[in-house]
Amino acid sequence: MMKGILLYCSMNAFFTEQIIEEARKKANMTQAKLAEKIGTNKSYISRVETGKTEPKVSTFYRIASTLGLNVELTPAM
Repeated sequence: MMKGILLYCSMNAFFTEQIIEEARKKANMTQAKLAEKIGTNKSYISRVETGKTEPKVSTFYRIASTLGLNVELTPAM
């Protein structure tokens, strides 16, 4: 079972597509299965993972939840 990924953002950018792809692969889940679980299609997941599109915050949270990730937002220092 995956323990999750904690993201810290300040002056550094993080790459959503890399986080999602890595977590999906660790969960042994196909793009098609992830898409089915969050109510979208495989091509959308592919576009997110290749950086061609950025998910809305609500979609990112659905993806994170489905993959067992914890998302924590903290104020920048």
